[in-house]
Amino acid sequence: MFLRPLLDLFFPPLCHVCRAYLPPGGEEHGLPRPFICHDCLAKIDFLEAPLCTTCGIPFATESGASHTCGACLQHPPFHTCRSAAALDGPVRELIHRFKYRDRPHLSEPLGLLAFPRLEIFLQDFAPECVVPVPLHRKRLRQRGYNQSQLIAEVLARTLGAPQQVGNLCRWRWTEPQTGLDAGDRVTNVRGAFGVRDPENLAGKRVLLVDDVLTTGSTMRACVDALREAEVAAVAAVTVARGLQP
Repeated sequence: MFLRPLLDLFFPPLCHVCRAYLPPGGEEHGLPRPFICHDCLAKIDFLEAPLCTTCGIPFATESGASHTCGACLQHPPFHTCRSAAALDGPVRELIHRFKYRDRPHLSEPLGLLAFPRLEIFLQDFAPECVVPVPLHRKRLRQRGYNQSQLIAEVLARTLGAPQQVGNLCRWRWTEPQTGLDAGDRVTNVRGAFGVRDPENLAGKRVLLVDDVLTTGSTMRACVDALREAEVAAVAAVTVARGLQP
């Protein structure tokens, strides 16, 4: 009870983005603070309604009700998706450090940053288990950790839902999606994922977690594998998503 104020006194918390000193404080939205200053928070483009109620893409207008977009009406997907913020500014910087500069501890502020923006969607979906997008074992050795799994741990803990790690797996090596166009991304990950123990997922409502969504090809490939395992429903969430200019 008294340890946190004492630590703040001798080791003042710093903003994870700009390293500015943060005033002492407790929780935000009933959760531990993500330790991002107000100035940096103001630069984050959080995704809000109106947006597609299926894929979560925000609409250009700032008014009106959320509804299903044309693409989802034409080709209804098996899953729904939401992202907390646009992949820009402080969020892009944090995720880049998290993935490519060996900063696994940034999973906590990223997860705590995303959860309040995804909370209503997550509560409405009521997942029975949380599943991270897996890395191939070669990539896992290179990076040392699966960034999606670390974010999924934060969300699973906050939701009070169990996390399944290692059941959804990446069967084969795929080249990095960065730099590939949308068509090549789909080809690159087609058939790359599978479920080791389908009985552990069959009939369950599954929350699929990744750090970033760009074209959605990786998520769709994972959803295809989960669908073959006969899950009841899939909802996918990411901290951020790339938006077309």
